[in-house]
Amino acid sequence: MNKQNEVFYITTPLYYVNSHPHLGHSYSTIVADIINRYKKLFGFQTYFLTGTDEHGQKIVEAANKENKSPKEFADEISNEFKEMWQKLGIEYSQFIRTTDDSHKRIVQSILQKVYDNGEIYFAEYEGLYCVGCERFLDERELVDGNCPEHGTKPTLIKESNYFFKMSKYQDWLIDYINKHNNFIFPEQYRKEILSFLKEPLKDLCISRPKDRLDWGIELPFDKKYVTYVWFDALINYISALGYPDGNLFKEYWKYSHHIIGKDILKAHAVYWPTMLKAIGLEPMRKLAVHGYWNNKSMKMSKSIGNVVNPLELVNIFGVDGLRFLLISEMVFGKDADFRLDSFITSYNAHLANNFGNLVSRVINFTIKNFDCMVPECSELTDIEHVLQEKVTEKIDCIKNALDSFQIHEIVKNFLEISTLTNQYFDKTEPWKLAKNDEQRDRLGSILYTCCDIIRIMNILISPVMPNISLSLAKYLGYDFVKTTELDLNQLPSGQLMSKPESLFPRIEQ
Repeated sequence: MNKQNEVFYITTPLYYVNSHPHLGHSYSTIVADIINRYKKLFGFQTYFLTGTDEHGQKIVEAANKENKSPKEFADEISNEFKEMWQKLGIEYSQFIRTTDDSHKRIVQSILQKVYDNGEIYFAEYEGLYCVGCERFLDERELVDGNCPEHGTKPTLIKESNYFFKMSKYQDWLIDYINKHNNFIFPEQYRKEILSFLKEPLKDLCISRPKDRLDWGIELPFDKKYVTYVWFDALINYISALGYPDGNLFKEYWKYSHHIIGKDILKAHAVYWPTMLKAIGLEPMRKLAVHGYWNNKSMKMSKSIGNVVNPLELVNIFGVDGLRFLLISEMVFGKDADFRLDSFITSYNAHLANNFGNLVSRVINFTIKNFDCMVPECSELTDIEHVLQEKVTEKIDCIKNALDSFQIHEIVKNFLEISTLTNQYFDKTEPWKLAKNDEQRDRLGSILYTCCDIIRIMNILISPVMPNISLSLAKYLGYDFVKTTELDLNQLPSGQLMSKPESLFPRIEQ
């Protein structure tokens, strides 16, 4: 199962510290964490980056409201993200902040390089500026004269700034996207960017005058300006690796995969690849784009007041339960509506009634009839072979879902294995066999088959529910850390099992 020496680099967006972390941020990070854990499980050498984006006008405005300096405010909110990720079981390799000195130095070195290469020029510009997006909008992007993302009218600003010759790379970018079908995923977002690129691409304003905004990275070639927040933040994906000479950069960049929300698609699918091209680097391997978590049919937003605090959900479902629900209740790439009653229904049906019930009935029945030990497995019959073939098919489906970033399909196939095993347990009726000593070998084979499949299921779901997996491994009597083999019939017979606690207690509506 292992793919030794294969390398994988995954990143989340850098979360903007103008407000507190919420369910939308948590989804991106949990997805990245789960994918990273699966890759490690399958033998990859991985690196997982997350962090916070801390410059720009919105940070200054948010800090002013709190009577704090931008740095004090950024420190406070960035720490909230760190604490949140720890509580949600996120195992990142590095947490980067755009206020880190190392990041600032690399941003300035890249700016100087692109400037020296004649890719940046100075000009006067008049345009429609959205403070929420922290960028100038094209008129074709507006909906009824408003920013489509924030529903507010942009401000007409006229000022002199520095511009990156992004338009120079339009044809190259179109050609690159067409030649690399999986570069932007899912397909709907690839089509969206290609549609956007049918119109002439404008150059990118990459500075802000200090008399309007001084909270940013100073341009190395003009101290009267700071760097546009997107030109700053996107560089984190390589500055974190020590671009250009760091060992991490040399080892991981060419295996990079970005997880983002669809609201920042344009910056990652247009700005970032053209910036990389100007620097002389190949783009990331994949840009995986997910939809919004909506609440009351609207995107979660602090300004609207409909955000959901993930830690309140942890109090209801536990950390592992919440991680499971977040990836099962959203089809990756599409929007999903958060409804607490729907989460509870799904938790009870899938975890308490299906998987939890399977674990409880199989392990308790085995402990009762085989003196707390994994039974010997004698001859298997056709019904076991058919079940095992189906389980093997589902394992392959899970691996394929991981490779294609269809993260919700992992849970779907996992639950199908659980359903098949529950049906097998019912059909073989081990409680009847337990009454007949002559059927003891057959009983042992049935219970062994079920316990071994639970072992495999436990390995398969461990990146989603890492804490539950450790507990379940102890109930089955094996060392999870040392045993991650997905081949069937590998659970050692005779090892001591222990009575399971309720893994997923039912939740009342």
